[in-house]
Amino acid sequence: MKTLDIQNMQSIRDRLLEHDIYKELNTADKVRTFMKHHVFAVWDFMSLLKRLQQLLTDVNVPWMPGRETQYARFINEIVLGEETDEDGAGGYISHFDLYLQAMEQVGADTAPILNFLQEVREGKSIEDALTVVGVPESVRQFVSQTMHLALHGESHEVAAAFFYGREDIIPDMFTHLVRDIEGQGREVDRLVYYLHRHIELDGDSHGPLAGKLLQSLCGDDPEKLQAAVQTAEASLEARIRLWQGVVDDVRGVTSW
Repeated sequence: MKTLDIQNMQSIRDRLLEHDIYKELNTADKVRTFMKHHVFAVWDFMSLLKRLQQLLTDVNVPWMPGRETQYARFINEIVLGEETDEDGAGGYISHFDLYLQAMEQVGADTAPILNFLQEVREGKSIEDALTVVGVPESVRQFVSQTMHLALHGESHEVAAAFFYGREDIIPDMFTHLVRDIEGQGREVDRLVYYLHRHIELDGDSHGPLAGKLLQSLCGDDPEKLQAAVQTAEASLEARIRLWQGVVDDVRGVTSW
């Protein structure tokens, strides 16, 4: 099986992990600003995951048995964790709702994400809902790219964004983030718990399996391999723009 050519992607990944954002989140106000932006990425992650669940498992009635049971189990395990993870208090909670709890604990503004979701529930398109809420361009581009892949991407493209843009990079990103955040007192307890859960889950098992899934979906097809690389690079670049939007906001270059 051929492997993906990730030389250029590695340089993008390095730029992401060296971004100024990891040195900026040293006050409660800056953490609140970060979360206001980042919660949109927490939300749209589930659409990538759900698309993979549709592709790799049978969610229809009548149900039909599949052939890729190893990957079906892997995806279902991630869905289980993302939708109903341990909440740290003896119960269960989705990671999105856990993040909302963390936002409320630190006093971050949840109105934009909640208003956005309400607009979507009422029938507006993703693009229109983002416009109504007035999100920054960095957030709009990030969510729009994710949702385009989730709705229209080929299986290997979705898997590439899922692996390189999320499961592979998140443990390293969050390790950098948590260093600055966890020393800020009890008001960030829920956020620190959220970050550590992703470092643990994605680093130990989810990331390696997501990589194997991507290789399986690409096989030796050069077009699929190239498309996967391009999608992965675009996903990492979108994350860099998202992070830069946060930095510009906390530095007062822009305001949201």
